[in-house]
Parts: sequence; structure tokens; C-alpha cells
Amino acid sequence: MATAASQVSQNRTVTAVEARASILRCFKKQRPVFLWGPMGIGKSELVSGIADEMGGLVIDLRMATLEPTDIRGIPYFNKDTGTMSWAPPVELPSEELAAQYPIVVLFLDEMNSAAPAVQAAAYQLILNRRVGTYKLPKNVVMVAAGNRESDKGVTYRMPAPLSNRFVHLEMRVDFDSWLSWAVNNRINKDVVGFITFSKQSLFDFDPRSPSRSFATPRSWTFVSELLDDDTHDNTTTDLVAGSIGEGLAVKFMAHRKISSQLPDPVDILNGKVKELKTKEISAMYSLVTAMCYEMQDANKKLAGDKTGKWHDMADCFFRFMMDNFTTEIVVMGARVGLILYNLPFVPGKMKSFDEFHKRFGKYIVAASS
Repeated sequence: MATAASQVSQNRTVTAVEARASILRCFKKQRPVFLWGPMGIGKSELVSGIADEMGGLVIDLRMATLEPTDIRGIPYFNKDTGTMSWAPPVELPSEELAAQYPIVVLFLDEMNSAAPAVQAAAYQLILNRRVGTYKLPKNVVMVAAGNRESDKGVTYRMPAPLSNRFVHLEMRVDFDSWLSWAVNNRINKDVVGFITFSKQSLFDFDPRSPSRSFATPRSWTFVSELLDDDTHDNTTTDLVAGSIGEGLAVKFMAHRKISSQLPDPVDILNGKVKELKTKEISAMYSLVTAMCYEMQDANKKLAGDKTGKWHDMADCFFRFMMDNFTTEIVVMGARVGLILYNLPFVPGKMKSFDEFHKRFGKYIVAASS
């Protein structure tokens, strides 16, 4: 007999980028979506990001904490009609609230962790867009999310009638999707550098392990937020271990120690430093990430500059990468600048660009396709 874990592995999975495209299509047709996947891989962030891009509002309902009446409402005696009426739940969007936004996303998180009675109360709302006398406004769309049975969380088997009301998407951890998100959200350069070097470290949850801490995209965000150069190394190690586990924490702190010896990325972009003495690959990833961050900041500060200073910095950026980095790291740096940040590189204003295009152009095209 197949185990729950093996059954889950047989499902078709999608990356965050692929899930986004499917969610947008379902939004257009007002079909409820259920996002499956292990904890901490960015299901909530994906939904919030889509809503933000559309100028919408997310109403986040933690289904595991609700009672059936939180969905169905509470009955009361209507003295005017002499009958029982239903007071609609306050957390569901009213027509007045929905009218303030182009789209409202009703996010039913932890759906399969909700008690069966709560799931049953959601049947009519999810399929018919109404419950009792309450009707969802026309611009409200629904997304539910939950962990799989194999993820060691508290879950209830979803009844088939409820399951059949959703379009199901199972998300998997994907490094490229995470990298795009990480650089656009300014995740600490050492975190990006380490995970780019050790991609398998992005997610290492093992349901059989007794460890309380393990690596997920969410816990790596904790690490990024907790890093501080003014904090004692022992304290930082404790915090990192408490976020991603002791084994990975030791490796990450060793990587960070090497990265701290790298030259200032601003000095590289200003042409003061042209050679990299450290040959540690993971440190190189951190440095190229730091240079990309500085290039983005400089582009904002020098917008409209007529002196050509920004393109001088861009020329130093490409020249340094070609002289000191491996092909993979050069491609990463160019991809972040050209594709993720859409930096306005003008080939004719950079002396090194022709050489860069000749040596690495085909790799950039392959990486972006």
C-alpha cells in the first residue's frame, strides 16, 4: 500500500511562477483555488503579492481558529418579521468594503486544518459564493491553502464534496522563483549568496526528523532579518540555528565569516578594486548579490544623471565579474541586473559590454528562456 508521502509525490507540482499564472486565470473565471504544499514555502506571500500587484485587498481567514458560526453567521430572532434571521459574519467582505478595491482576495488559510464542521460550513460559500442570506461581492475571489498530510502538521482529510469545489495546485520549492523574490525583497546578500551556492539548503524539512528548526524559504527570511553586524557571533549563531537548524547554521556562519572579508561592492563599482583575492565560490555569490543591490540603488539615485556616472559603474560591474568570477556567477549577476531589476544598461556607453556579450550572451539568453 502506498504511503501518504509517496501519494503526495505523485501529484503534479508547480513553481511559484507557474502557480501565479494559474491563479490569475482562476481569478478571471472566479474559480476557487487550493494551494497545497509544505509549510514555509511562500503560499501566503504569493497570494499577497498577486493582490498587491493588482491593487487589491487580502482578507486572511485562519480557518483552523474559526468556529462554524464564523462562516455561517449567528441566528437571532427578528421581532419585526417574527422569524429567525442570520447575522452575517463580520470578517467576510461587505459590498461597501469591496467597492473600494478592484479585487478582494478571500484567503482561506489552513483550510484542511479546520475542524470538519468548519469545513462543512464553507461548502456553500466556496461553490455558490453565498452562505445564508450573505452574498460575496462580485469582485471577490477565493484562494485556500493548506499543508499536505505528510507534512507533520495538524490536518483533517478534506471531504470529497469540498475538495471538488476547488482547482488544486500543489507548489514545490523552486530556487529560481525564490531568487527572483529574494533579490526584489532585498534578502540579506549572505543568505542569497549561500543558498545560490548550496541550492539544496533552501528547503531541508524531513518529517522523520525530531529537529524543531529546519530550513524553508520562510525560515531563511527570519535569518535575513536577524543578521546584524553589531550582534555578537555567538548570539547570531544561536539565532540562525534556532531558525534553520544547527547543522546548516554552522555552514552558513562559516560562509558569512569568509564573506565579511570581501571588498566593499561600492569600491568595485567605482573602479577602486579590480581584483578579488578570495576564491571561495559561496563568497563570490554574496559579492555579486551585493553589487546588484548597489547597482539598483545607484540607478534610483542617479536617475536623469547626464554625466554617465551610472554607466561607468555598470562598466566596472561587468569588467569585475568577467575578470574574477566563474561563468555561472557572471550569468547570475547579469540575470539579476538585466532581467530581475531591468536596469537600463546601454551597450554603447560601456566599454566592456561587447566583450561580455561575446563571451556570455548565449548563457544569458539560455538562463532567461
